Amino acid sequence: MIFVGEPWDFLGASEAVDFDHPAIQELSSRFPDGDLAYAQAAFDFVRDEITHSTDANDPRTPWRASEVLEQGTGLCYAKSILYVALLRLAGVRAGLCYQRLTDGQGGFVLHGLVAVEVGEDRWVRLDPRGDRPGLRTWFSAEEDVLAYHADPEQGEIDYPEVYAQPPEKILRALREAEDCQTLCAGGLPSELP
Repeated sequence: MIFVGEPWDFLGASEAVDFDHPAIQELSSRFPDGDLAYAQAAFDFVRDEITHSTDANDPRTPWRASEVLEQGTGLCYAKSILYVALLRLAGVRAGLCYQRLTDGQGGFVLHGLVAVEVGEDRWVRLDPRGDRPGLRTWFSAEEDVLAYHADPEQGEIDYPEVYAQPPEKILRALREAEDCQTLCAGGLPSELP
């Protein structure tokens, strides 16, 4: 993994990773103590209780962690931002990472994931996007658990970078989106800078 940011940046808040919001703090208080137990409970919450906007046919495209929590929905990028916010609030270092995947229409789309420090200098990548028929993820402190596996023969990429903050092109796409369907029909970034 290549970390984009200083070590302390992976614990910090920002406009998108707004873990100082009262709703995020209240939710965090319901999770168990202990880094791994907390990280798993937060993962299960984001995966199971926050719908993936396209799966739920929900037009909203929140981009701040607090908005994702309040609206109860978000794309993979947004769900990842919420999971990172919950982890950082508990003092667990976490960052955002991405895959370039085929979009089924001859192009590519970025998929958002989370990298979590689960031991001293040991990180795993997890995917809180949400389960659906034929797609299942879970929390693991032992290995990466991803919804999708990039196929290099199709031009797909598992980017090695872990970002302390969401890349601006992703935030801009979410902020400027008219609705989820329009965004998913061509407004999503297809690669990282």
